[in-house]
Amino acid sequence: MKTCLSRGLAFLAILVLALIPAAAQPPEAADGIQRIEVRAQSIEAFEPGEAGRIRFGALVFRGGLVLESPYRGFGGFSGLHVDADGEHFVAVSDRTRWLRGRIVTRNGVPTAVADAEMAPVLGPDGQSLKSRGWYDTEALAEYDGRLYVGIERVNRIVRFDYQRDGLRGHGHSMPVPGAMKTLPYNQSIECLAAVPKDLTNKDGPPAGTLISVSERGLDANGNLLGFLIGPADGAFTLKRTDDFDISDCAIAPNGQLLVLERRFSWTRGVAMRIRSVPLSTVRPGALVDGTELIFADMGYQIDNMEGLSVHRAVDGTLVLTLISDDNFSPLQRTLLLQFTLAGE
Repeated sequence: MKTCLSRGLAFLAILVLALIPAAAQPPEAADGIQRIEVRAQSIEAFEPGEAGRIRFGALVFRGGLVLESPYRGFGGFSGLHVDADGEHFVAVSDRTRWLRGRIVTRNGVPTAVADAEMAPVLGPDGQSLKSRGWYDTEALAEYDGRLYVGIERVNRIVRFDYQRDGLRGHGHSMPVPGAMKTLPYNQSIECLAAVPKDLTNKDGPPAGTLISVSERGLDANGNLLGFLIGPADGAFTLKRTDDFDISDCAIAPNGQLLVLERRFSWTRGVAMRIRSVPLSTVRPGALVDGTELIFADMGYQIDNMEGLSVHRAVDGTLVLTLISDDNFSPLQRTLLLQFTLAGE
């Protein structure tokens, strides 16, 4: 078994390579939905060797899985949406493929992924987005039966009628702010969330507004550029601290914008963080900040955490589900982690 140090060093090397802009991908022919096998190994403790510890910052570890599949296209997951039932989910990989399945739980703890299917993400012509050169699909949001996919490098958002068409839906490009088109080539759209219709706190952008924050597109003061698209339009900034970049975001039913962040450096290694930003503060021209809910480095069961979804469980607790992007590397892992918010 690898030590945390050796596993961490291997991960650092692969992550550096993954952050280097890739060459153009070859065209991919659109094919049908494929049922795949997903194997799951349980993560018993978020902090190895401390099985009795479940509280980490403001979050309580619910359980986790290491996911593997013999299917060649499995991996690279960068966006995640878990349905309100807490069971069915859809994810998008950065190589323009959907993953759809069902999280199996026992006493609230995830134990397996069932009914898994993968399919190419299709463009308006029915061909894969990858064949158009739109291959770095990094962010995913849901609103009113539609899915919205953020595409890095080309700085686009594509809308799908998922409720009607499922994984066979054709995506249609949406208008985006001009400033979004000037974001850094490999550090642009990573966070995408849609303001839901019903929130505990109704202050903030109106329902249906898309909120996007760039991975590392910065303003003159070094803060992260964010955008409101739809019913509310405009730009805002998110305070950048401690060298963290954005990897995803989600809006919780309690009126908070939860921001998943990742940090990498040769001296401090890799870490993840989640901040909670009051949605009521997100408005055009605002500089927003949030409270840290959790911090974890390579001493914990993390990898390149890139997908975040939030739902309210039957008992009323808020459940956060995270998924990692393994960069299609044998040295990294696809992790599915679940936490609850303490006090909810």
